[in-house]
Amino acid sequence: MRAADAATYVNVFALTGIATVLVTRAFLAQAGYPQLGGGGSPLHIAHMLWGGLLMMAAILLTLGFLGRASRIVGAFIGGIGFGLFIDEVGKQITDEPGYFYEPAAGIIYLSFALLLLLTHLIRRRATRATGLDVRQRSVHAADLALAGVADGLTAEQRRAALRLVEGSDRELDAALAQLIAAVPERPPAAHAWWRRWASGVGRALRWLARTRIVLALAVLCLLTEALLFSVWMSVDLFGGQLAREPQPGAHLAVALTEVVSAVLGIIGLIRLRSDRVTAFRLFQAALLADMFIGQIFKFTMDQFAAVVELGVDLTLLWVISASLSARRAQVPVSAPTPPPAPVSPGARAA
Repeated sequence: MRAADAATYVNVFALTGIATVLVTRAFLAQAGYPQLGGGGSPLHIAHMLWGGLLMMAAILLTLGFLGRASRIVGAFIGGIGFGLFIDEVGKQITDEPGYFYEPAAGIIYLSFALLLLLTHLIRRRATRATGLDVRQRSVHAADLALAGVADGLTAEQRRAALRLVEGSDRELDAALAQLIAAVPERPPAAHAWWRRWASGVGRALRWLARTRIVLALAVLCLLTEALLFSVWMSVDLFGGQLAREPQPGAHLAVALTEVVSAVLGIIGLIRLRSDRVTAFRLFQAALLADMFIGQIFKFTMDQFAAVVELGVDLTLLWVISASLSARRAQVPVSAPTPPPAPVSPGARAA
């Protein structure tokens, strides 16, 4: 049975892995790609092996300890291990000097893109769930009770756990309610200054993202990027330059993706006056097409130089998504029409 907060653990795993790959690549580039054992030694312990050891440690941690703390620590350690492991994937799919194998960066990017997509799907499914059945409610209540036995429950956590079993006439749920009520009280975490500061910065950035100037700049950047890449790649394709590239297939895939993104962006621009929600969805689709298809081949072409463009795409996607959420919140939900009031027999006679 899926954990209620599974998306949190998968997200920690993915983000830790991404940070590990970026830090590892930056460190090795600065250090000149050293080998453990010295340059004249035949011994070379690849950091993929350290990654495997850390993933094993994460598995043993989650198998040997109970509670949510072990899950979050296991996700963190496992993410570091997976980052070290996937960073050397190029060595396993070619006989060439695999660490610099050009498609390796695209494979690494695809792995983490799929992990983040999985996080989004898990969170979306949890948000859209119409409700848990009796068995699922009992299991989730038991999970919260177990966490309370280990670390205590805040008042809000206790109320959430009790809501899962309230109204049930099952003997098991009655026992769970007694356990939840008996676990020690834990005061809520104090709001540190940096949490308040981060919350304020987040609110300010969300307000800024919804302003017309920032939104116009985001749409302009989106269209400019897609059109420039489309024209540039098309000129190379029809001018014969593409055949002389070391990765012609990747260039062709990027060209096709950018054409699709440009078309979606132009259609969104046309729809912007009449239907802004649809326009923002088209802008989102243009960015997601580039991020989930085009960026894979851009990393193949340029190794990790595509990180800068990916950061730009993520920023544009955040601005567009914030504006789309605001527009959706402004759409009024039509209330159902109440049934007509029954007419009394006396009123009919009158």
